[in-house]
Amino acid sequence: MANTYSQLNIHCVFAVKGRENIIAKNFRDDLHRYMSGILKNDGSYPLAVGGWKDHVHVFFELPVTMSVAKQMQMLKASASTWINSNKLVTGKFSWQEGYAAFSYSRSQRDTVIKYIMNQEEHHKQKTFKEEYLELLKKFEIPYDEKYLFEFYD
Repeated sequence: MANTYSQLNIHCVFAVKGRENIIAKNFRDDLHRYMSGILKNDGSYPLAVGGWKDHVHVFFELPVTMSVAKQMQMLKASASTWINSNKLVTGKFSWQEGYAAFSYSRSQRDTVIKYIMNQEEHHKQKTFKEEYLELLKKFEIPYDEKYLFEFYD
C-alpha cells in the first residue's frame, strides 16, 4: 500500500473588515498564538503567524487532506469568534472576504518566516496596500483592482 507524501508551504494574507487598525498591541501576540493553535488543531503545521494592526500573515504546511480555502475559512471564523467572545474590540469584529495565498519551497521558508515575524518594522516603510500589491506582482497573479481588499489611504 502506497503512502501520500507532501510538503505544501502556504503563505496567506488577509485583512480586517473595513481595514480598521483594530488588532491592537495588547492582544496581537495572543491572537497570533491562538491562530497558530487553530492551524495545528486543523492538521496544518504552523511555521509563522504575524501581522500588523489591520492584517495577518499565516505561513503553514498544509496537509493533503485540507484545501487552502477550507483552512482559511476555519481559521478566519475561529479567530473572529475568539476576538468577539473575549470582547477585544468595540463592536463586532470580522475579516474582509477573501485572502491571498502563495506557495513557497522549503529552501525559502526561513526568508518567509523572518518576513512575517518582522511586520511591525516592515510597516514603518511600506503600507499594507503596497505590500499586498507587491506580493501579487511578485507571483505574477493577475488581479482586478475592484476585487482587491478595501484599501484606505
